[in-house]
Amino acid sequence: MSDSSEEQQHPEASATRDPALFRAEPVSFVRRGNRLQGRRASAWERNADQYVIEPPRKIADTSVADDFELNPDEAFGRTAPLIVEIGTGLGECIANAAKDDPERNYLAVEVYRPGLAQLMLKVESFGIENVRAVQANAPEVLDVMLQENSADEIWIFFSDPWHKPRHHKRRLIKASFLDKVSRVLKPGGTLRLATDWSNYAEQMREVLDAHPDFSNQFPGNLAGAESNLTKVRVNGMEGFEPEPDFVDEQGGWAPRFERRILTSFEGKALKAGRLVFDLAYTRAG
Repeated sequence: MSDSSEEQQHPEASATRDPALFRAEPVSFVRRGNRLQGRRASAWERNADQYVIEPPRKIADTSVADDFELNPDEAFGRTAPLIVEIGTGLGECIANAAKDDPERNYLAVEVYRPGLAQLMLKVESFGIENVRAVQANAPEVLDVMLQENSADEIWIFFSDPWHKPRHHKRRLIKASFLDKVSRVLKPGGTLRLATDWSNYAEQMREVLDAHPDFSNQFPGNLAGAESNLTKVRVNGMEGFEPEPDFVDEQGGWAPRFERRILTSFEGKALKAGRLVFDLAYTRAG
């Protein structure tokens, strides 16, 4: 997930001084701090050399140098299908998925170092070796670090919704970002997404349906009264005024992905009365 969506702050102050530091695309997740303490610091010290990939940096400490390309076989010490989770937060989802699926390799992409240190604790506790992590901005990972057609699946769960309309341009899921995903995802590979905000879910569905490289795995699914979008609008959830006649006739929502465990972040969303929207798309061959 991205528990990192709770860890928001403005980008580094130096970016206001040097125009070269401004990014043309949104970063995957924004963060609060990088300091490690206590158990997280110890876990990082014990495990980072084995499990954390340290790419050469271009500008910021979450950037990736233009000439760095990851060889997954070397990084994992074996050849296996590759799953990439963008915005792993505290690592709950990817660690449990890797534990239950030892035949595949899992790469965690996250900018928040304490979250990756928490993932190291889980990796150590589970005794698993099929996880690697990189502290880096996802668009740069997709542009530079990962090879073309190298990932079997890409997961993006609960990326920052940027609620205010003037901030929607900062949302990660848009056509230009999907171009990057398409480059890395194998033909026939799966892009999985989830969000707990209906407005962002609608945008995800719209841009994915319009993108020529992706097709919905569940067209028309959970439409009408079964749609969480219908429930949100009819019942006036998320601060909307109730719309008794609203019907989501399009659907296309995926059933809950079985390997996406209930994380602490999602639990808070459900406790707050929000609903979750899942989407699954196949990259065209």
